[in-house]
Amino acid sequence: MNLLPVAEALSRLLSRANPVTACETLSLADAEGRVLAVDLTAGLTQPPFNASAMDGYALRREDAPEPGAVLKVIGTSSAGHGFEGSVGHGEAVRIFTGAPIPSGADSVLLQEDAEKIEGGIRTKFAVRQGQHVRPRGQDFAEGEAVLPTGTVLDFSRLTVAAGMNRSDVEVLRRPLVAILATGDELLPPGSTPGPSQIIASNTFGVAALARRAGADVLDLGIVPDDKARITAAIDRARNAKVDVIVTLGGASVGDHDLVQATLIEAGMQLDFWRIAMRPGKPLMVGSFGETHVLGLPGNPVSSLVCSLLFLEPLIRKLASLPPVQREATVEAAITLRANDQRQDYVRARLSKSAAGNWLVEPFDKQDSSMMKTFARSDCLIIRPPHAPELPAGATCPVMLLRPDLLA
Repeated sequence: MNLLPVAEALSRLLSRANPVTACETLSLADAEGRVLAVDLTAGLTQPPFNASAMDGYALRREDAPEPGAVLKVIGTSSAGHGFEGSVGHGEAVRIFTGAPIPSGADSVLLQEDAEKIEGGIRTKFAVRQGQHVRPRGQDFAEGEAVLPTGTVLDFSRLTVAAGMNRSDVEVLRRPLVAILATGDELLPPGSTPGPSQIIASNTFGVAALARRAGADVLDLGIVPDDKARITAAIDRARNAKVDVIVTLGGASVGDHDLVQATLIEAGMQLDFWRIAMRPGKPLMVGSFGETHVLGLPGNPVSSLVCSLLFLEPLIRKLASLPPVQREATVEAAITLRANDQRQDYVRARLSKSAAGNWLVEPFDKQDSSMMKTFARSDCLIIRPPHAPELPAGATCPVMLLRPDLLA
């Protein structure tokens, strides 16, 4: 099988990804980052009454058309404690921001525009009709669809939802991602490895990335290289009706790589494997009906790079969330060598030049097992297939590991 270009592999993966349509009801306190499954309508009118936008005096505009009008102050209206009477000819009510405009009044005079006199005020400026009054329903009306289906609930949208008197919301279910690590050599963190064993680390990074992308995670644990036990783990995932099964390691076709063969025997339709990229060539993509299968390489860096390139976009589409914008263009701090037929993702650090431009410099060692280098990286330099040597100072594309880094 020929190596598949990265762009084509991603396109094929996403082309058959249908967004999750099942929904659930959550309290506002638990709904941050979730996607509305239905239009959210206002449960009341806001403001529910004509309200003052400023501290001052509520009055009838016809009583103060010119500076120097003298008005009698007959009471006070404050937030939560409105004036219960009515404003008549030559009268005013002391009012505070957010308080109801009293019956009979139609305008508000700023407190600094009024001179206090015995028993009342004298206006310093003419009053405009309706000035500093927030009319009833200025923000939204009861029954109005303020937040449409598909809205991602962030801090501002949760605020308006609360203001609409909605205590809970109907949102799309998060995609469920099952993660299965395989290998006789793997032990969980905190174990004491034997002579041929290593600590399994990939699950934690892949799970964190999946959750950040908008998924819930089912950790299937570590399974040895045994077809029966791998099959049992796959059955567990399918019975849980997961949207994506992610396997870590064993997806190639070597004597000890049992995952791909076991999945196919269990009924998985293999779409493709082996991508023209470095690191991450032995990526496997398949499906059980609507359940997607991603077989990630066992090397930690390869696994995380493939998760950024394929798992994150898949989850975001399934969750009806917009793609994460990770690509940027910066200047090469040193000369970058010519590339071969595979697309390279080169771990690198960012810095700023004296002129304030962002510079990128690759780490010397790029072995896909080196987790420390990945943890210290800010981005991955993207080197397309057959890219010629790139001189220092020229621009090059990068994939940001932390999307807000250049903000």
